[in-house]
Amino acid sequence: MSELAVFSGHANPDLAQEICAHLKVPLLPSRLKRFSNDCLEVQLQANCRDQDVFLIQPLTAPVQENLFELMLMLNAARGASAARITAVIPYFSYARSDKKDAPRISLGGRLVADLLSTAGASRVLTMTLHSPQVHGFFSVPVDQLHALDELSSHFQSYDLSRAVVVSPDLGNAKNAAAFARRLNLPVAAGAKERISDTQVRISTLIGDVRDRDVIVLDDEIASGGSVLELLQHLRAGGARSVRIATTHGVFAGESLKRLAAEPDIVEIVCTNTVPLPAAKRVPKLTVLSVVPALAEAMRRINSGESVSALFYADLDAAKIAAE
Repeated sequence: MSELAVFSGHANPDLAQEICAHLKVPLLPSRLKRFSNDCLEVQLQANCRDQDVFLIQPLTAPVQENLFELMLMLNAARGASAARITAVIPYFSYARSDKKDAPRISLGGRLVADLLSTAGASRVLTMTLHSPQVHGFFSVPVDQLHALDELSSHFQSYDLSRAVVVSPDLGNAKNAAAFARRLNLPVAAGAKERISDTQVRISTLIGDVRDRDVIVLDDEIASGGSVLELLQHLRAGGARSVRIATTHGVFAGESLKRLAAEPDIVEIVCTNTVPLPAAKRVPKLTVLSVVPALAEAMRRINSGESVSALFYADLDAAKIAAE
């Protein structure tokens, strides 16, 4: 393919700049204009004709604003005769809207997938979708990365002789098991029922956590309700300490401060898929970079190499080590 042409929206320009530095390519300029009637206009201020264009924009707050900016960028690239357009969405927030669990409810994950392809996306690169079935909502190719390698590498520096990996719910148990295999640890899970966006109920904890150092693995933490509910069961089960590991640290409102205030929680680990302003950060927080993984995936897409080989090879190696 042609040389990469990388642009960024306004959701996380620092992440885009780091990715470009890793790839040793420039981050090309773009302009976002707001008219007096509140309509938006995007201009990509570099040549796109016959280029392999990558548009980096996580769907973080304000989600709707950032989503529409991305769609305008896709439209602009398609109108500029780009050879291929990849939407790089490190955090696809609408992956939580994946099923009809109430009458007459919208299916936002499917709708947004359709909108992105209609706007001009040739393919999508994302990381750790909340629900695996969202991958099938897209009519264009999707490469989904995960942050299990980055997270497991971080925890390998600790004494894990008494550790256990715990998933807050059974839906995430498969990822927790894959993470536990990397660290050669047992796994446990909570039986969770979601009551509302911010309220959950965990009826029981499946697995042994007594006198163990717990690593709670979740794909994203928004309100922190699941972790706080799980924490009660971990205390009752006799857990010795708790560390939190998540890919997407959304941490809405004061949730990060609330989690950090819990004496049982000694560390909160997330990645930089979601930007966290300095004012939100707390001493217990550790932010890992997924820039090398995203940059390598973009390079492989551009050169026509396998992207899935990035993590399937690591999974095979982890299985061999466990055996």
